[in-house]
Amino acid sequence: MMEQQRRPNLNNEVHAYHNLNICYEEELGLAWMYMNASPRPCFTPELVSEILDWCDILTHQERVQYVVAGSQVPGIFNLGGDLNLFLELIGRGDRDALMHYVSMCNEMFMRNYNGINGNITTISLVQGDTLGGGFECAISSEVLIAERSAKMGLPDILFNLFPGAGAYNQLSRKIGMAAAERLVLSGRLYSAEEMFDLGVVDVLAEDGEGRQAVYDYIKKESRLRNGYRAFRKAKRCCNSITYEELMQTSRIWVDTAFQLDARDLRMMERLVKRQTQRVG
Repeated sequence: MMEQQRRPNLNNEVHAYHNLNICYEEELGLAWMYMNASPRPCFTPELVSEILDWCDILTHQERVQYVVAGSQVPGIFNLGGDLNLFLELIGRGDRDALMHYVSMCNEMFMRNYNGINGNITTISLVQGDTLGGGFECAISSEVLIAERSAKMGLPDILFNLFPGAGAYNQLSRKIGMAAAERLVLSGRLYSAEEMFDLGVVDVLAEDGEGRQAVYDYIKKESRLRNGYRAFRKAKRCCNSITYEELMQTSRIWVDTAFQLDARDLRMMERLVKRQTQRVG
């Protein structure tokens, strides 16, 4: 068990998080949310629950104008869905539990996509690898800033699944249906520069300069914040993603997960082992 993180919320009450570290810069209206899930840097149910709790707090905070999602794990933003949990739930045939987990992930996606309370600019700072659900989380932010050495991708097809928590929904709107389909079905990792050229990454930063790129972006947006926020609201009206749409996709994903054969599950087991070895 990792050491418990403690942080005050904006009303000076004290809460405890195990998988998040929150830092608030009042002069900028900026909250940093650093992920540090255990035992692997993926979206465990505990991490997702804590992020949703933090979003509930932010919903009622008018002073927060920017929220940045980052990671405390060197070289890794997030490795995606909790594959070990998937194996456990598939093994015991617990479809309802897997559906509940995916619905929590979809709620997290929608909070980020909608600016949490509608007035917060959500930013993902990717300073390492982000895969599967981790990539889906990153692209759900209104602004994606990535350092040049970061790698991103959707490897789900390699174990006979597809990304079921908003990847195609968001990518098809941002870079077009054909480009999104190629990205999803390739299963490969892309460099941050490739993702920038595709239009997925909004700001490409040099290694070690991602945090400064966040400050630079906020300085630029703050001068025209009223227009930026109004434009994003209008953009969502024109081509919106709904929670119901995500859940339709997720039901297909869950049905498909329970059709995986022994070979596919062994591949998933190997990925879990690689993730565990990677973080020591």
